[in-house]
Amino acid sequence: MATRINLNADLGESFGAWSMGDDAALLDIVGSANVACGFHAGDPLVMRNTVRAAKTRGVSLGAHPAFPDLQGFGRRRMDIPADELGALLIYQIGALQAMAASEGQAVTHVKPHGALNNMACADPQLADVVAASIARLDRSLILLAPACSALAEAGQRAGLPVAIEIFADRAYQDDGQLVPRSQPGAMIHDAAASLEHVLRMLEAGALISLSGKRLPTPIASICVHGDGAQAVASARAIRQGLEAAGYQLAPLSDLAL
Repeated sequence: MATRINLNADLGESFGAWSMGDDAALLDIVGSANVACGFHAGDPLVMRNTVRAAKTRGVSLGAHPAFPDLQGFGRRRMDIPADELGALLIYQIGALQAMAASEGQAVTHVKPHGALNNMACADPQLADVVAASIARLDRSLILLAPACSALAEAGQRAGLPVAIEIFADRAYQDDGQLVPRSQPGAMIHDAAASLEHVLRMLEAGALISLSGKRLPTPIASICVHGDGAQAVASARAIRQGLEAAGYQLAPLSDLAL
């Protein structure tokens, strides 16, 4: 059983006068921040403030690019030609790289958001577009990809360092894909249940589906979402529970394959 693990969260998802989550509190808990790049959430000022807040806490920065779907929070499926999608990804990652550089920081990983991420997990061709676009920009960027996914495999084919993640608050189907949010049991809202879910998978070295099926996988990072009413309390409970179980929190760069 691995004893070192990373915690990540999707942050910087406020926009203008609209506020999402408690980034300051989550940055005291996680080791890696996936920062929205303006296409599903976030704006230039939010991005810069998130970079600054992460810097003061020693939290690593990752770009969180999405489909151009601000109204749908990046959760709506889109069919975008490969060349255009590649340009959209490079544009978003580059924006965060510029913000980070202006603050003496660097972007170290990329994690696609929402529908883009879900679709790339199941579609090898789309996954290859995502991974190849990241590699074209910077082959040293870590691809933070879901366990048992086509996206993780594409990252390896593209020569990127890949860190495998699991979700603390999401249930899995037998094929390793997330249970759609529209279906019963897709979300795990209770902190204790989320911790139990995570520990079961870490101890098994596998995804465990709703039906109990086990899909063996390495696990480098755990995503704790920051957009629910109990997000901070749940994230804190998960971190405390992991430490009590003997896990040591580690940087993503130490755990990528």
